[in-house]
Amino acid sequence: MAVKKKPTIAKTSVKPADRFNIILEREVSQPLWLSLSLAAQLGGIKPKTIRRAIEQDWIKFKIEHNRYLINCASLIRYLNSRTKLKNKFDTQGLGQYVKKWN
Repeated sequence: MAVKKKPTIAKTSVKPADRFNIILEREVSQPLWLSLSLAAQLGGIKPKTIRRAIEQDWIKFKIEHNRYLINCASLIRYLNSRTKLKNKFDTQGLGQYVKKWN
């Protein structure tokens, strides 16, 4: 006798952490590319952290004239993927200038 599975119901509510993924998945006509040092400053982290993320393929990047260019959308997604990075982004990076994220 086969066991029937209950149909899953799609939820329409979006968790706050998922809000960044929904926003960043849409197609962007002109993506922003940041230098490694600027990406680190905006994130409130060290360039070494971004290099590690590049090695692990967690951040989209390209190389032009022997310089890393970091995709801004993937940087924001990466910074919001871990609590420690999110806290650094909020206290030492660009987030310190924002009172509350919507």
